[in-house]
Amino acid sequence: MLLPKTIRRNRWLLVTGALIVFTLGVLYYRQTPIIDPKQVTLPADGAEHNALRIHLPTFALGSNLTIDTYLRVLPTKETAQLEGLIRAPVNPGTRELRLGWRNHTLTVPVTFVFDHQDTYSDGTPDFLRLHTAQDREAFRAWFTSIAESQLDQPSSEIQDCAALLRFAYREALRSHDETWLLSHPSQTTQPSVAQYTYPQTPLGANLFRVRPGPFFPEDLHNGSFAQFADAQTLMERNTYLVGRDLRMARPGDVIFYRQLDQQSPYDVPDVTHYHSPFHSMIFCGESGVVYHTGPIHHGKGEMRRLLVSDLLHHPDARWRPLPENTNFLGVYRWNILREGD
Repeated sequence: MLLPKTIRRNRWLLVTGALIVFTLGVLYYRQTPIIDPKQVTLPADGAEHNALRIHLPTFALGSNLTIDTYLRVLPTKETAQLEGLIRAPVNPGTRELRLGWRNHTLTVPVTFVFDHQDTYSDGTPDFLRLHTAQDREAFRAWFTSIAESQLDQPSSEIQDCAALLRFAYREALRSHDETWLLSHPSQTTQPSVAQYTYPQTPLGANLFRVRPGPFFPEDLHNGSFAQFADAQTLMERNTYLVGRDLRMARPGDVIFYRQLDQQSPYDVPDVTHYHSPFHSMIFCGESGVVYHTGPIHHGKGEMRRLLVSDLLHHPDARWRPLPENTNFLGVYRWNILREGD
């Protein structure tokens, strides 16, 4: 039989234990992560930034953290600490990140400011460059697929080689949703570029650089970019030379020629007596090259495809993409893909 003193001691131990458990439980459920900094400012450049640190409670049992879809978290070398990576849009604005911890909701205001960086000083702002390998491959896949689809039923706007480049480039950067696919029945579903959707960028519909020089903020509105660009301008302002060896070409690259002895109206609409010597072909990989001939003997010209082997042995030596052919200017790559090199 327990003595009253023992009973009182046991009761005290039970009450004390219960109070300790209760206190620990309250502390446990009131614990919240600490986010540093509490507000974030990032450039609107379309890139992913290591933007914040999340310090989890010391006595957290397991991870009960739920994160915003715009946030990616990675572990760090520090115990109970995560780094938060935020993918910036290309348009300035604000966003509120939300993180859930047990029954708490944590918010982090993020401000994205206009970014005018031009890393390569080639006139293309960094917010247009595709920063991930996935986006670069998505662009290449859509650009070549759209160009090849014009062989069967070309768009009415494609009257020459530059128009084909502009059309395929622009459409490759669109959102390829159900509406777009319905209007392009020959196309199949594949991942689209995620960084931005044409024309939802600070440049709007003006995709192509038409003036020389690096990018400056005033170029958004001073005519440095336009919806139209001829073959020479696309080569000089919107692409860069990879080399004069066709083996360096990747799908989506462009082959440029300069045929000084060819006298045919070309590239510039509504200008009757303009003669451009610049011509282009789109390299599509194993399926060869596709191109538009431009006007032929007062006709509209046509879309064509050539296997690389046939192009290398073209009956007219001026069109062979060989180093010894001075008419062959080389293999060029779009500036927006430059970060991948």
